[in-house]
Amino acid sequence: MARILVIDDERSARDALQAALQREGHEVLTAASAAEALAHLQAAAVDVMISDVKMPGTDGLALLRHVKAAYPDLVVVMMSGHSDVSAAVEAMKAGAFDYLVKPFGKAELLRTVQKALTLRRVLVENLLLKQQVQDQFARAEVIGSSPAWRRICALVEQVAPTRATVLLTGESGTGKELIARLLHRLSPRAARPFITLNAAAFPLTLIEAELFGYEKGAFTGAAQRKAGRFELAHGGTLFLDEIGDMPLEVQTKLLRVLQEGTFERLGGTQTLHVDVRIIAATNKDLQQEVAAHRFREDLFYRLNVIAIRLPPLRERREDIPLLVAHFIRKYAQQNHKDITAIQQRALQRLQDYHWPGNVRELEHVIERAVVLAQGPTLDLADLPPHLQGVPPAPPDHFVLPATATLADIERAAILQALQRCGGNRQAAAQQLGIGVATLYRKLKEYHLSAPDI
Repeated sequence: MARILVIDDERSARDALQAALQREGHEVLTAASAAEALAHLQAAAVDVMISDVKMPGTDGLALLRHVKAAYPDLVVVMMSGHSDVSAAVEAMKAGAFDYLVKPFGKAELLRTVQKALTLRRVLVENLLLKQQVQDQFARAEVIGSSPAWRRICALVEQVAPTRATVLLTGESGTGKELIARLLHRLSPRAARPFITLNAAAFPLTLIEAELFGYEKGAFTGAAQRKAGRFELAHGGTLFLDEIGDMPLEVQTKLLRVLQEGTFERLGGTQTLHVDVRIIAATNKDLQQEVAAHRFREDLFYRLNVIAIRLPPLRERREDIPLLVAHFIRKYAQQNHKDITAIQQRALQRLQDYHWPGNVRELEHVIERAVVLAQGPTLDLADLPPHLQGVPPAPPDHFVLPATATLADIERAAILQALQRCGGNRQAAAQQLGIGVATLYRKLKEYHLSAPDI
């Protein structure tokens, strides 16, 4: 049952609506004017508002506009004793859910209220779902408000409920594992395991055993059967980090699992079936790796269903204050320190730094500063020595004379990208949207060398 607010300057109309709705079990509030209605709204939550259009003083349309601005999720039904099409159109444009023309019967009233309550339930459910998503983002420590980061978060929210394979790319320290865990948390698999494997952490002889498991006696030292990461992740998500470092021999077997969902343990003959969602991550350019025959092309396309590139921190400097505040709270609490803020000059120094280690490096800097700080506010002296004299960051734009040629513009863009990336050619190529091989060719063409950068 719902709480419904009825507004009409005629007492008989209010009483009739109140009686009809109360008989259906609803709680009904009544008001004779817009002022009384606003007082009710301020005092209690209302599910549906039913208001007359023609009222002395502030009319129903003016009340509707005010209410939709202040309470956008309130469902409003307007009514009038006049068959005024223009008023009805204006009410719908202003956000009214429906429009009743007096006299209307009880059946029409109850039918309209029922539809309004259905919409109200949907709105409430959407609000709760949105709040749950925001809570999951906060728990995953996915922090940022820059346009680039908001686009990534929106894509994560859209992709997470699906079964699609996701490929996360970006430099080390940009938060690929955080995003992978968030994709799992927001998926229908959230209650099932989230299993990780770093392909760069195992030699060829062990990575197959880690992925697919092995039977007793499969090799020297295999004293008993062991389940692999695919078995452990059944029903959940398997995060394959540093996928670009996976040996070609293993890539072939991985492709089979992705295509068919089947594999055999090492030393075994039984075919196992698994239901696993794959999220892969790499800081390499996999297209370049394919061109160099170090990564299977068919596996790349199988992984690259949904590609999400995480920008380096230098491309979202406006997020640095939010990240700094988050890490201060986190490490002050962990280390029982009463630190709540950072001096503006220290924050500016952090924003001027180019952060080759990205968010991971920033987190370590703030953890160190919190541990060593003597007062309640972080300052320049609390930062590592190499950050106490940081030169200004390269500008986000460049100025060329009106007579500049296309070659001049291209040369300047390449030079500035390299400066922003601290000379890292792979990162600069990603930023420019070209391959690393193309960048090297352009460097040679424009005679750009390390001293220029």
